[in-house]
Amino acid sequence: MRAKLRKFIETNFYVPEGDPLPDDGSLLDRGVIDSTGVLELIGFLQDEFGIEVKDDEMLPENLDSIAKLEAYVTRKKAAA
Repeated sequence: MRAKLRKFIETNFYVPEGDPLPDDGSLLDRGVIDSTGVLELIGFLQDEFGIEVKDDEMLPENLDSIAKLEAYVTRKKAAA
């Protein structure tokens, strides 16, 4: 799952060459994604992992790093 998340982010958003994105690095603070990017990311999560991201779950605690994304998707899938 982590590899799929990383590949999507590195393919669809700007990640500077020579500045690898750590699993716990903030996607927002590093300028990798913005508010529009968050919507694109949510669409990917829903399509790829078959989860529903609710409005009240669109928080940095769930979506702001590869590690947080992985933990969020794991929780959502376990609850389903």
